[in-house]
Amino acid sequence: MPVDPALLEDIEFFKLLDEADRRALAEVVDLIKLQDNQTLFQAGEPGESLFLVRAGEVELFIKDTTGQKIILDITRPGDFFGEIALLDAGPRSATALALTPTELIELDRADLVLLFQKKPEAALHMLAAMGKMTRKADELLRTRVSRNVNEEVEENLTVVQRIADWLAWFSGSMPFLLIHALWFIVWISLNTFLLPQNPDGTRGFDPFPFGLLTMIVSLEAIFLACFVLISQNRQAQKDKVRGDIEYDVNIKAELEVAELHQKADHIHEEMLRRFSNLEKLLPRQSAPTEEV
Repeated sequence: MPVDPALLEDIEFFKLLDEADRRALAEVVDLIKLQDNQTLFQAGEPGESLFLVRAGEVELFIKDTTGQKIILDITRPGDFFGEIALLDAGPRSATALALTPTELIELDRADLVLLFQKKPEAALHMLAAMGKMTRKADELLRTRVSRNVNEEVEENLTVVQRIADWLAWFSGSMPFLLIHALWFIVWISLNTFLLPQNPDGTRGFDPFPFGLLTMIVSLEAIFLACFVLISQNRQAQKDKVRGDIEYDVNIKAELEVAELHQKADHIHEEMLRRFSNLEKLLPRQSAPTEEV
């Protein structure tokens, strides 16, 4: 329905227009009223107009392949939306839902051309808003793609966890085994054959049964076991993250396959319908030829 010119005065888009221009524009634009939780349009529907919010709030959202809702923006008085479908004549890229009782001003392509003729600055305002939406889409794309489990876990590592990981890796390597074998051989040799005898008849600083060596190795085993357990706990957390990521990927793959099946079924039905129409047309086209 037509709009009262006075309603356009409070909207940033129309503030630079004079009274005559606002009156001329008010005669061609439409005022739309929405109730709470009322849907204005769905993603995929054809769109030939943009909307300016005069009052209320409108939520713009899409759903990803897992069916989760992704909120793109919540428009408030003075904001506009729906310009992409208007400019490229394509389908709506998102769903618009009124969160509160809302009043919208609808502009189609002809209305937009008229507005740009009277206020060229409105085109720059629209480009700025589109750039803002593009930045939001880029951020959503960056944060919602399938994650790399190694990067996801590495970002949260502490110094102790990094040391624990290195010790757990080193303790299971051949250099660790060779170093300890050499250490034990040298220690036992020194305290058994190489060092001179003590007054009590023993040799070296740690005679048989090598109590000092036993204590050192026991302490080493305790600390090494703690570090290995720390590393294992972190590995368990890493496995959990990997499981969550694999679950998300599997759900996305399953939904993509289901969507492909739906598209294939739709193509099959469309082909059958067209073949049926062709079969009905062929007798009609061949009938005059047979009579001749």
